[in-house]
Amino acid sequence: MPRVLVTGGAGFLGSHLCESLLEDGYEVIAMDNQISGQAENLEPIFYHDNFTYYEHDVTNFIHSTGDLDWVLHLASLASPVFYQENPIKTLKVGALGTHKTLGLAKEKNAKYLFTSTSEVYGDPEVNPQPESYRGNVDPYGPRSCYDESKRYGEALVRAYRDKHDIDVRIARLFNTYGPRMRLDDGRVIPTFMRQALQGEPLTVHGEGKQTRSFCYVSDLIDGLRALMKAEVQSPVNIGNPDEWSIRELAELIIDVTDSSSEIVYEERPKQDPQVRKPDITKAKRHLNWTPTITLREGLQELPEYYKRRMQD
Repeated sequence: MPRVLVTGGAGFLGSHLCESLLEDGYEVIAMDNQISGQAENLEPIFYHDNFTYYEHDVTNFIHSTGDLDWVLHLASLASPVFYQENPIKTLKVGALGTHKTLGLAKEKNAKYLFTSTSEVYGDPEVNPQPESYRGNVDPYGPRSCYDESKRYGEALVRAYRDKHDIDVRIARLFNTYGPRMRLDDGRVIPTFMRQALQGEPLTVHGEGKQTRSFCYVSDLIDGLRALMKAEVQSPVNIGNPDEWSIRELAELIIDVTDSSSEIVYEERPKQDPQVRKPDITKAKRHLNWTPTITLREGLQELPEYYKRRMQD
């Protein structure tokens, strides 16, 4: 039975990954400090015989008894709401947390996966963004605590690979959505969903012409699992290349929720990226992976989930 440690295991992505691994016969140890993760995300698996959960901050020393086959470092404050409220913690997770988890992988002779982000490309001047693109990032900007935490994390993973011969994977994750994404996450899909379901105006920044590419969570998890099975040790984009403007997204969510909400326009945040679209040629070639769920199909899974969450 393969044995894995998942940091950020109570988070949106982490909980789905833990569930997927358990279904495939893994023994899973999850860690989370619950700044943005929620233990309730683990309710479907909490009492599984092969699952263990610890409340722990990965910026502190990590001790794990027994062997490990994988260390999967998903811990991160990925939402702008959370990372802008906790900029120092965000940088520590990318730096100290990555260092601690790499040290554990070295000690256990385990393989290692680091979830990076499309934010390493910043406000890109190339669209779509291939892994070879070096990005357009402001290291002293309003988003820098998150962008630079991931850029540094990638560099640290590379250094451990070269110095200690650790078998590593780096996933550059693009916008992902689905059940267990918090209503107060601050990112566009849960925000629009909440507004639409409550009959409030949907707040679009600027003219809404900026674009994003949205990947449903089950497709994203399949991509991570495919990356674990592949042999590629350089960064790989994981995301859905179907590009939508934010205004188009707002209109689609109003349609999916059958809402009477209107669209209103507000000032755009500083350095809000104009475009975001993954080039997934590398994932197709090396992982034999491509997303299959359309944006409409994925969004249709959310209204009932968020209605329940708003009643809690």
